[in-house]
Amino acid sequence: MNETQLEQKIVVIGAGASGIACATKLLEYGFQNVLVVEAEPRLGGRIHTIPFGENVIDLGAQWCHGEQDNIVHELASKHNLLESTGPVYENYQCVRSNREVLPDNVANRLKAIVGDSLVTRQLELRHCSGSLGSYLSNKFYEMLRKPENADIDEVIAAEFFDNYQKFENSVEASDTLEQVSGRGYLEYWECEGDILLNWKDKGYVELLRLLMHSREQPAEELGSLEQRVLFNTSVQKINWNRNDARVELQLSNGDSCVADHVIVTVSLGVLKASHLQLFEPKLPVAKQRAVEGLAFGTVNKIFIEFPAAFWPEDWTGFTLLWRQQDLADIRNTERAWLEDVFGFYRVSYQPRILAGWIISANGRHMESLAKEEVLAGCLYLFRRFLHWHIPEPVNFCSSAWHTNANFRGSYSFRSMDTERVGTGASELAAPLTVVTMTPSSPARQKFMKQQSRCDKPIVLFAGEASSEHYYSTVHGAVEAGWREAQRLAEFYGLAGTQSVAKSQL
Repeated sequence: MNETQLEQKIVVIGAGASGIACATKLLEYGFQNVLVVEAEPRLGGRIHTIPFGENVIDLGAQWCHGEQDNIVHELASKHNLLESTGPVYENYQCVRSNREVLPDNVANRLKAIVGDSLVTRQLELRHCSGSLGSYLSNKFYEMLRKPENADIDEVIAAEFFDNYQKFENSVEASDTLEQVSGRGYLEYWECEGDILLNWKDKGYVELLRLLMHSREQPAEELGSLEQRVLFNTSVQKINWNRNDARVELQLSNGDSCVADHVIVTVSLGVLKASHLQLFEPKLPVAKQRAVEGLAFGTVNKIFIEFPAAFWPEDWTGFTLLWRQQDLADIRNTERAWLEDVFGFYRVSYQPRILAGWIISANGRHMESLAKEEVLAGCLYLFRRFLHWHIPEPVNFCSSAWHTNANFRGSYSFRSMDTERVGTGASELAAPLTVVTMTPSSPARQKFMKQQSRCDKPIVLFAGEASSEHYYSTVHGAVEAGWREAQRLAEFYGLAGTQSVAKSQL
């Protein structure tokens, strides 16, 4: 192979899971001139493992969702890094705002009703013309009307279902389930196996170390990407219509660089906020439609460390069931945002910590509040819902994915607007190309069967939102990064011995 082919300058924008997967795969293919530009002072993007309490916590991505056909599981299982946390999110208590704990026989039947609806979704949603919210509501109350559930109080059932919808919104990153397309929901493919696999006491950062081979080189934090990542630097402009079929990047540090290929792995939220200013010329209409039509939402976490566990050893957490008359106490007050905190759960390898979840506009509003105000609100919830004495916490932190200009939210979903616009992940993933002469390496000429002109992909797109069936997940982000690395490898005739679906990591 002609050595110059290995020196094509490739810039990867973003050092999240997709960017790191892409950059490391490019190096495996033999490309040498690879640079990753990252706006944050750290690796990981929406993977953010930090020290907290007695171990670490994940402010962003937390679980490996499924086992079969899941590349994250394939990589991690070789090193025994995962274990299930499913029981924590199955055996929680349902507690009303008057401190009444639902009896197990009632709570378990309500959980079974929503669990059964999960099974039937794959068949019934194919014929759904409405939202996921309308489908689930109809399904829930249809099941509730069955004779075996006649003894369940309708008010309590409604409170449970309201909380369940908040949980489902956290899965989708939607504000309401009426936003989520029923048919579009089926575009997501769930990997078989345990969908709540946690990274034990290590955190999701271990995946990045696997990708960069830095677990074998502890002295080199970036592993194979050492000296290849530019931190604290954002891309201000992508000029992709140059006469020389290359791309010029203007950086926030005042520098500029010219690359043969640029791979954009920033979040869909960032693209939504900045694509009109970022790209020169503007993106083609189909690409703009994908950016604007695909949906992107926010889910936040709250971590509270107590001096000691005040809960029983077999207690895994609780969900908050608000009585309508009690909601009046916080609505139209400064604590109205608390309505969308839907549960607190125990954290693996953190015996004194509870983790809360919050969704929607209230979750975004929480990001604007002072730390002390958020903590005071959470303690209000504990003391309102739980009958135990609640000690003063010793530590606290929460995520803020929406207000961070480098993310603008958490992950993508398929909305009713996505369906109306008629766009999808494939449109987002399509590269920007220019017509150019076939590269001159013998391998490339053989691959192209002596064609003299071809479409050169100069700006490529990865990230979880560009995954057709694994959007919103880390394994979708990783596969998208590998997909674009393979696209360039195929362009240069280097992909014959590599497979995106499998890795030797």
